[in-house]
Amino acid sequence: MKTILLPFIAALALSGCSFLPPGSDSGRDGRASDTVASPAATTPPLSQRPADRQCLTGLGQAGVQFDTLPDRYLGEGCSNLNTVQMHALAGDNGTLEVRNLGPVTCAVSTAFAAWVRFGVDRAARQVFGSSLSSVQTMGSFNCRNVAGTSRRSAHASAGAIDVGGFVLADGRRISVADGWSGSRQEREFLRIVQRSACRRFDTVLSPDYNAAHRDHLHLEGVIEDNSYCR
Repeated sequence: MKTILLPFIAALALSGCSFLPPGSDSGRDGRASDTVASPAATTPPLSQRPADRQCLTGLGQAGVQFDTLPDRYLGEGCSNLNTVQMHALAGDNGTLEVRNLGPVTCAVSTAFAAWVRFGVDRAARQVFGSSLSSVQTMGSFNCRNVAGTSRRSAHASAGAIDVGGFVLADGRRISVADGWSGSRQEREFLRIVQRSACRRFDTVLSPDYNAAHRDHLHLEGVIEDNSYCR
């Protein structure tokens, strides 16, 4: 397992997502307001809060294969602070692949790894009789606004992940776009994993939220009290 633990500079990431009326096509998070960031300023890791070091240690102990990334300030409210790049996760019966994933904060990575193992992998075996093989994401960090607003998305500080689908060990593929209103098994599976996500993430948005999320689950932040789950 290739796990590299390096220190980071502690800083506060800016999260620009905010609630919009559920009927709006732009939603709380969307893709229509992408913006171009200023050239990145990369800060080499020099110091780190104990909580940050503890998070990275815990991520490794959870069986996650990842690389730590340097802190980067991209200007205009966009940053990568205390982020990692995950390559593979631990399942009950082996390693689970994660695809198309960029920088993600350590805290959100920890929640994601636990959700995939205890929520998604086990749901796949329960519903389909096959374990999970990989999670197909649609990315994480993106320096952009919440669609239809002037506020930065949680993606702008690497605090959110969009999940487009899953591949099972028997080769079956379940996509959010097709499976949300697909077969009985697909609908059951996707709603189980959505409810599981709502117990770990601060905000979970699905195709039920609006058209902007018709093809993915938006997983944002780490739950502290109650999540916004739609």
